[in-house]
Amino acid sequence: MSTNFDAIKRRYNIIGFDPALERAIDVAVQVAATDLSVLITGESGVGKENFPRIIHDNSPRKTGKYIAVNCGAIPEGTMDSELFGHEKGAFTGAVEARKGYFEVADGGTIFLDEVADLPLATQVRLLRVLENGEFIRVGSSKVQTTNVRVVAATNVNIADRIANGKFREDLYYRLSSVVIHLPALRERQEDIYPLFVKFASDFSAKYRCPALTLTDDAIEELKRYRWPGNIRQLKNVTEQLSILEKSRNIDAQTLKPYLVSPADSNLPALVRTGSDNNDAFQREILFKFIAEMQREISELKTVVNHLMTGGMPAPQRAVLKNYPLEDNELDYQITHTAVEEKGAPEPHYDEPIIIEESDLSLGALNKTAIIKALERNNNNRKLAAEELKISERTLYRKIKEYNLNDK
Repeated sequence: MSTNFDAIKRRYNIIGFDPALERAIDVAVQVAATDLSVLITGESGVGKENFPRIIHDNSPRKTGKYIAVNCGAIPEGTMDSELFGHEKGAFTGAVEARKGYFEVADGGTIFLDEVADLPLATQVRLLRVLENGEFIRVGSSKVQTTNVRVVAATNVNIADRIANGKFREDLYYRLSSVVIHLPALRERQEDIYPLFVKFASDFSAKYRCPALTLTDDAIEELKRYRWPGNIRQLKNVTEQLSILEKSRNIDAQTLKPYLVSPADSNLPALVRTGSDNNDAFQREILFKFIAEMQREISELKTVVNHLMTGGMPAPQRAVLKNYPLEDNELDYQITHTAVEEKGAPEPHYDEPIIIEESDLSLGALNKTAIIKALERNNNNRKLAAEELKISERTLYRKIKEYNLNDK
């Protein structure tokens, strides 16, 4: 039976017609009917997270649970507990017994992203699960069984890890019954522009601004660039352009400053920092902060307009009158409800906000963005990290760097 590529792409929001990409989709659909372990390889940012869902949703296990685990985001000391569970009193803080992901996902599929980051001790436990479905909770001597389909992914060369003694060779062969390799974006040149168009349309709706277009020379510039961050980087560049550029038609000269990587020395003044390792984090947090400011200011203007003209319903005016404004911010839900009830037009951004590096330090912006994300998520660091689109490990490092543990 031939694979319906159009249906799969629409369902999982996959853009592109590259033969290597379609081959990967075809293999995922074909292997879904089996219980073979699958290893998905490819550089960071190529979209590996879509393929475990394709496999699960087209398998006999589709009615079972699907659990995705980022192995790189779990502290080494708690890895075994997260994956296999623990008994009450197994360690300090274990006030009650807890099921691990393999126990919860019984009958379903578990996706182990960044599997090469697993500690060697955990690799031994994982090998046992793959071989006979057996595991033991931390602090217990009772052997339990689970029936789980394992799909793993990695963006590193596991052969190098094996050679360096950091990854078990027998585990690699167990995981890689079938290998699906996803091509890098630079190997899919004809898919780059369609991806840009899709992202431009998404951000046009998100930020309520006209969609970006590219001149012919800008399109060629996109195709020539090597995209070390792959699709994730292209999405970030499109978002940055959508927020910061006044013109909606982008030429090559405007585009070039955005096509940089942490290793480049000609970073734009807006995002230049002293540490190359932090560039990606700094840029992402900064642009999200600017986008949030734009949205809040525009919504606030709309509400104030209604207040001044008396057009807002009395109950909403009463709520807003008693609502304290802090740091020029207005609660989005109140604003949105008020505008929606009145039937006012959606806010529109005529001019983006321009922030010079001298006006606000990147450190202050990052710190503020993290504090706000933590507040919005009741100090749940996992949810805050997801909102900021960074790993929990990065968030913990930044919390420590900015001395936010006691705040």
